[in-house]
Amino acid sequence: MEHILQCKAIAKTQGGSVINRDNAAFDATVTVCCTARLHLGFFDLEGGAGRRFGSFGLSLDQPATRLTARHAEENRVSGPEKDRAAHYLAAMRGHLGLPGHYAIEIGQAMPSHAGLGSGTQLALAVAAALRRLEGLPYDPRGDAQCLERGARSGIGIGLFTRGGLVVDGGRGKRAEPPPLLARLEVPEAWRVLLVLDPGRAGFSGPQERSAFDALGPMDPAVSGAICRLVLMQALPALAEQDLAGFGSAITAIQNHAGDYFAPSQGGRFTSPLVGDAMRVLAEAGATGIGQSSWGPTGFAFAANEPEANRLALNLQQRGMTKRLDLLVCRVLNQGATVTVA
Repeated sequence: MEHILQCKAIAKTQGGSVINRDNAAFDATVTVCCTARLHLGFFDLEGGAGRRFGSFGLSLDQPATRLTARHAEENRVSGPEKDRAAHYLAAMRGHLGLPGHYAIEIGQAMPSHAGLGSGTQLALAVAAALRRLEGLPYDPRGDAQCLERGARSGIGIGLFTRGGLVVDGGRGKRAEPPPLLARLEVPEAWRVLLVLDPGRAGFSGPQERSAFDALGPMDPAVSGAICRLVLMQALPALAEQDLAGFGSAITAIQNHAGDYFAPSQGGRFTSPLVGDAMRVLAEAGATGIGQSSWGPTGFAFAANEPEANRLALNLQQRGMTKRLDLLVCRVLNQGATVTVA
């Protein structure tokens, strides 16, 4: 049986105790598959309006993380990112008061520290697997807080549950992940070209916190320009399936963000090679050019698969894929899947 996580299915445990075991899958194997998220930009890094950050992003069909979980006599975690997953397993057992043990096998993991939200997706996948095994209601928002995810952006949580494109309202005074404000479908025909630099890693953890601290507040005029681009151009263009208008807004937002982060990351792009590839794609007719989070992954939008393949071929013919990885992705309008066998 396959479940697609949706916000309406989310419910919370009471007092951290185990509840509602009616649908527990004690003798089953649970498989969770979740995919990369594209971070399209922060809105307000100054915080003068009482909230800071705010962001939007969308789900892609690749790269993906897939894991299986089952009851076991002792806790065992294997596969790529096993140390991270073991940490999340221990935290969730304590959070839910679970006395049992589990075997988790990670068959596939998306690249870490590439700007694709791998940590949040893995954390929520472990949490969802345990909840399904124990017949507990899903609570991605509460689990993310327990697992110390969503400190600045809530889009990874929203995309895990619903897919598509989501908008969060930034961090306020509450010590919890940002609220989800909106969710829109993305046209099935649109494609996203991802350009990854396997030789570099984006900022994370203490390095990321230090980078934010060193940058200082964003000019309120820049924050205002970004918010206007999001609300008055990007989202309406998406609702009208207008890729030109959407892409133009994304490029402008990304240019503002790139200039702000440039002192920490060495330019608009963390990877100079990715930056060169993005310029080639823009010259060849791609739109919506930018970098996901701290990178080093860059992205560009195309209207359909033939156009995306043409743009990809342009990079290949220039020899740029010899040192970079290139993916042509679909946008997913659904959340993570949980399958019980």
